[in-house]
Amino acid sequence: MSISNITIFMPSMLTLIGIPGLESVQCWIGIPFCAMYLIAMIGNSLLLFIIKSERRLHEPMYIFVGLLGVTDIALATTIMPKMLGIFWFHVPQIYFDSCLLQMGLIHMFQGIESGILLAMALDRYVAICYPLRHSGIFTHQLVAQIGAIITLRAAILVAPGLVLIKCKFQFYHTTTISHSYCEHMAIVKLAAENVRVNKIYGLFVAFAVAGFDLTFITLSYIQIFFTVFRLPQKEARLKAFNTCIAHICVFLQFYLLAFFSFFTHRFGAHVPPYIHILFSSLYLLVPPFLNPLVYGAKTKQIRIHVVKMFCS
Repeated sequence: MSISNITIFMPSMLTLIGIPGLESVQCWIGIPFCAMYLIAMIGNSLLLFIIKSERRLHEPMYIFVGLLGVTDIALATTIMPKMLGIFWFHVPQIYFDSCLLQMGLIHMFQGIESGILLAMALDRYVAICYPLRHSGIFTHQLVAQIGAIITLRAAILVAPGLVLIKCKFQFYHTTTISHSYCEHMAIVKLAAENVRVNKIYGLFVAFAVAGFDLTFITLSYIQIFFTVFRLPQKEARLKAFNTCIAHICVFLQFYLLAFFSFFTHRFGAHVPPYIHILFSSLYLLVPPFLNPLVYGAKTKQIRIHVVKMFCS
């Protein structure tokens, strides 16, 4: 690595400082983060075990819940070991290529999770608005194809961002990332070259994924609400609405945290850095932590099997 007066050429190592301004208390912040990670691992693993072992849960809605659980486990595991290494063991260094890999995996799993939430909304839309056609439309083959398309879409959209950083940038102002994990804009801001293309592409991916998915999720639930409120019997309305409550809770917490993190990172010049970093970290950790709790509490079939498992 050759260093000039103001730039660093092709660094092999980067340094993650964790949460700027809270370095002295990071060891304590790591405790609730670790607890949330463990609960996320146990909860999602339990959810997957129940869905896999119970044949009555081999339906599209529960298969999507299982896919969401797999994605949550992968997303949380991508960030937490390194984050705890920074907080507890003071190991902030990370190889440049490893940092790019972590960044790519984080954004890919985020894209997959958003796509799964869209698939779940469409599944509920067909199940409630066209109940007689649901089993014929959402076959196991279609569910597998949807999963493959969601994963492929995320990989295709994330890959150019990695290539742009790896091949386009050679000189960097610093090797210190003011973040607790490798995030796209945090890495791009290190570069001592023109980053306009990277910023534009980052915005394009964000709006292509979140904008597309959010639009169709919202339209699906609007149609669902219209259909539910037109049902003649109150019990039928409640039953139909109860099948959507868990999905709506997961959808809201995922996108509200996502938009807060996105806009504070790009436009929150007056937001203290530690607030932004804390919320960015929670944005990646809270969905894996809450999703199994929400589905376990709000989905009757899953709740019954959880109680049955512990009772036996």
